[in-house]
Amino acid sequence: MKHTRPWNIILVLIGALAAAVAVAWAMGRHTSSASAGSPHPGPDASYDQTLVAKGAWLAAIGNCNTCHTASNGRTFAGGRPLSTPFGTIYATNITPDRETGIGSWSASDFLRAMHQGVDREGRDLYPAFPYDHFTHVANEDVNAIYAFLMTRDPVRAKTPANRILVPRPAISVWKALYFKPGPLAPDAAHDASWNRGRYLVDGLAHCGGCHTPRNALGAEKEREDLAGGTVEGWRAPALNEASPAPSLWTAEQLVVYLRTGFDAAHGTAAGAMAPVAHNLSSVPEAEVSAIAVYIAARMAASAGARATAAGNAPGSQGAAPVERSARGDDARQADVRPAKDGDAIYRTACADCHDGGRRGIALGYSSSMTDTTPANLIRVTLDGIHPREGEKGELMPAFRGALDDTQLASLIAFLRARFSRAPPWQDIGGEVAKAKRERESEDRKSS
Repeated sequence: MKHTRPWNIILVLIGALAAAVAVAWAMGRHTSSASAGSPHPGPDASYDQTLVAKGAWLAAIGNCNTCHTASNGRTFAGGRPLSTPFGTIYATNITPDRETGIGSWSASDFLRAMHQGVDREGRDLYPAFPYDHFTHVANEDVNAIYAFLMTRDPVRAKTPANRILVPRPAISVWKALYFKPGPLAPDAAHDASWNRGRYLVDGLAHCGGCHTPRNALGAEKEREDLAGGTVEGWRAPALNEASPAPSLWTAEQLVVYLRTGFDAAHGTAAGAMAPVAHNLSSVPEAEVSAIAVYIAARMAASAGARATAAGNAPGSQGAAPVERSARGDDARQADVRPAKDGDAIYRTACADCHDGGRRGIALGYSSSMTDTTPANLIRVTLDGIHPREGEKGELMPAFRGALDDTQLASLIAFLRARFSRAPPWQDIGGEVAKAKRERESEDRKSS
């Protein structure tokens, strides 16, 4: 039986609401704010270089270049497709080109977009632009980012039209329900480093944009902050007490991971996390350290870490904390037999690196083995891990063309059984097919 997804029903309600209520409400709001979009002179090119330098690393924390750069496109020139349950939104050109970018925007226009989610013409911005996080960013930090962007090379590049089912006037309703503008109040119960980390994580870094689940209207679930989400077909694991990490993250390990994209006791940054680590490598270590302190504190009581401490602590970083069924654990043999083909594939395709003492993660440490879905394990097996051109980094070959769907599903089932105490994943074959469809869709949109 085919089940109707909740957001399909909600789409109908949104359309009706937009037609009956939101248009009238939004039109009045848009008219009153239109004066802010009056023409402005071109930006002053004589920005203070200290301010520009600060804006550069703040923009790196915000991961601005990743979303606002199309595949094979010019940096910050927009055009990258962002898939949502409601359609495709294309990231805008944020270079200082006056016609197709933000070259005619004043600093106050830019501040309003960041803090209120309203563009220069007074139109509400789709919340794919995470102003629900950027609203917490201090004025001086927003101004530094503006100075940085306005000193980039202007690129003439028109943004493709969005293919979205939700009419723009309905955003006013969404904002009324979910948008809470304003700064974050410091928490006196924690020290300056923790508060700085929270400011960055909840604000400019907008970690919850990926790592927090969303409701049927696409808003983050406030009561499940950092409890895990999905982005571009990848599972963004929980960064709170629900973290699936088999081994407890320390702040020191997080700093290394966030700045290099790799930690031997946890894994390699892949998918949407890879460019985050690349950007953070250029950020002052004190800022990354604050992020790490805050996230480590949020994850400190994770169930996975408690299980590790209770009797699964790794003896060394060269040995996996879980490696049971392939070693003859009778209690797990029933799980392994259906994946016997996976065992053979592992020995042929994987063991040389993962059992061979080479630099790389011992798979029993990887949260992709213990997470609630096999999405990340499937993705990384299909597409591999590749450092950016001209840079050093972890390398894993892609097996998309080497394994058929049945072989891949067998391998994934075997890895779960061998390197995790968690129960078997269900319908791995369906998850493999889903991952391939999603990747093909991404490739079409980017071409």
